[in-house]
Amino acid sequence: MNQLNLKEFLRETDCYIFLIAKVYQRAHKILQSKLKSYGLTNVQHLVLEALWLMPGLTSMELSRILNIDKATISGIVDRLNKGGWIEKKEDKSDKRIIRLFPTKKSLAIQKDLIEIRKQANDELLVNFSLEEKLLFKKFLLEILENKEG
Repeated sequence: MNQLNLKEFLRETDCYIFLIAKVYQRAHKILQSKLKSYGLTNVQHLVLEALWLMPGLTSMELSRILNIDKATISGIVDRLNKGGWIEKKEDKSDKRIIRLFPTKKSLAIQKDLIEIRKQANDELLVNFSLEEKLLFKKFLLEILENKEG
């Protein structure tokens, strides 16, 4: 009986779900190893990137934009706040609203962390041409936008 390895097995079957999960594991591991020295997780890095791009978001807005449940975002925000990466400020027009802003600490390494993310992307997609990278991103976005899934 012919023994297939995982790569050969995945080429012979239509196990897209499993294949995507394996790619996710590899991508997560690559970025995680690069962020380790900063004491940040992948999702904390994602939240920081969102706040660098859109400072002043609320936790609810972050939850919606990143498609992460409110309880999870709350814990991430609390850890980033305690670590000095972000700060919470009352909204000027409505004191009940808490807005989130990157601190000087996170802004000081913003370029470094964005470069780390780019390096992780490059490492993951090392054998892809620019056209293939663009198509891959297009396909991933289409999967995310699929309302039936």
